[in-house]
Amino acid sequence: MTPQPIKFYFRNQIARVDGLPTTTTVLDWLRIHAGRPGTKEGCAEGDCGACTIVVAELADAADPAQGAIRVGDLALRPINACIRFLPTLHGKALLTVEDLRSLTDRALHPVQQAMVDCHASQCGFCTPGFVMSLFATYTKHIEAGTRPTRQQVADDLAGNLCRCTGYRPILDAAAKMFEFPAEHVDAAPIASALRAIAAETEEPFVYAAPNPAYPVADGARIDHFHAPKTLAGLAALYAEKPRARLLAGATDIGLWVNKLFRDVGDLIYLGDVVELRAIERDGSLLRIGAAVPLEDAWGALIETMPELEEMALRFAGPPVRHAGTMGGNVANGSPIGDAAPVLMALDATLVLQQGVRIRRLALTDFYLDYMRNALEPGEFLHSIDVALPAPETHLRAYKISKRTDCDISAVSCGFALTLRDDQVASIRLAFGGMAATVRRAREAEAALLGETWSETAIRAAMDALGRDFAPLTDLRASKDYRLRVARNLLWRFWVENRPIAPLPQEETRAQRIEHREAVA
Repeated sequence: MTPQPIKFYFRNQIARVDGLPTTTTVLDWLRIHAGRPGTKEGCAEGDCGACTIVVAELADAADPAQGAIRVGDLALRPINACIRFLPTLHGKALLTVEDLRSLTDRALHPVQQAMVDCHASQCGFCTPGFVMSLFATYTKHIEAGTRPTRQQVADDLAGNLCRCTGYRPILDAAAKMFEFPAEHVDAAPIASALRAIAAETEEPFVYAAPNPAYPVADGARIDHFHAPKTLAGLAALYAEKPRARLLAGATDIGLWVNKLFRDVGDLIYLGDVVELRAIERDGSLLRIGAAVPLEDAWGALIETMPELEEMALRFAGPPVRHAGTMGGNVANGSPIGDAAPVLMALDATLVLQQGVRIRRLALTDFYLDYMRNALEPGEFLHSIDVALPAPETHLRAYKISKRTDCDISAVSCGFALTLRDDQVASIRLAFGGMAATVRRAREAEAALLGETWSETAIRAAMDALGRDFAPLTDLRASKDYRLRVARNLLWRFWVENRPIAPLPQEETRAQRIEHREAVA
């Protein structure tokens, strides 16, 4: 495997990068090495969105019918440049706020002109990120011939923070941008360039560079970035290099580098493995590949389980959901990861692979202790199997955080209930933020199983949560608050699913401003 330079489409030509550390971020490359400071650095952890860019790849390598924006032969996604490692751009196209002028014959792109006309920028620091998120929204709807509602725009901007405008003029700009003559991305030259890169790339793609942070006797340590394209190639490579770090969206590993200055060593990138990016349906079974972006994975779940929509929208913001993967969220094992409680409530099974060996493990058995799981050396997560619940299943997912959008949970949970003749035939109650791992509330489940679905039973289960969990106090919540919230969420589940006068979700959740009218 001969190392190759990183090649990607940028500013109407193929950029070629060599010699930079494997963990160089796209943001640092833009600002420091490419001399393109229009993209801003705010938080350097994917929270503020000031660094939002759009990455395009060939649609045949990423199913655009799922979460990506389809433009000709391209699939576009907004992501955060601050936690995206540069080698992951190989074979893709990079669009920044400084490229939009080249997409139009006018002085400004419709998105930019609308921001100016609506006075949607004050200090201006966040503006490039907003422009690129709005560009993604604009492109999606221009290509589809649709217009978003004001709430849909707000949801699209959930990963962008503004301290000045209060968002109202930015939402006004989202309406205004559709009033100008439509501007379409010319996908043909980009797709042609990406095919040219693919044709000259050896399989697997390997990039190697010295890491000056780790000197050795004859210079600096050489780190390697591997990007296999096939499942067989990944399995063989990881069997050969079990100590290498598996990398998907870098929405967590990027923080290890930026904030904790951790040594991540050699990397094996999963984002180009076609089989791991597949979503398959076989009857009532949904299989989500380990490298499927969160946006696509949540979309597949919502398609048959619309009760999960609010949890999906509150799982970070779009730039994180388009970069991060559900498999990565599960394998990472954070006790406050929001996907695991939902998948645990759905009784999900993990498909694990080591070389050619495949084994299946219930998600409930995967977490051993804080940030420890049951993966063996050289073993990786292949996919997540979810048996879609029967229509009569009562399903809910709740998240409590200090901020409605793009925030980390204090408590999150997933509940699944099946009744038979008013008795609880099956019950799964899974919580995050309540222990060292995401886990089921076994005592509370036992208090409900076989009992008549009633207020008496639910109050017994609420009491049992105190035997299930002894949560910690940290910056996000106190232990008493967490336990009280968990009990209240169980009560909310009862109120929404009681046999007499159940309340719809809209009446039980915290107030959420909704603007359902079309913006244009």
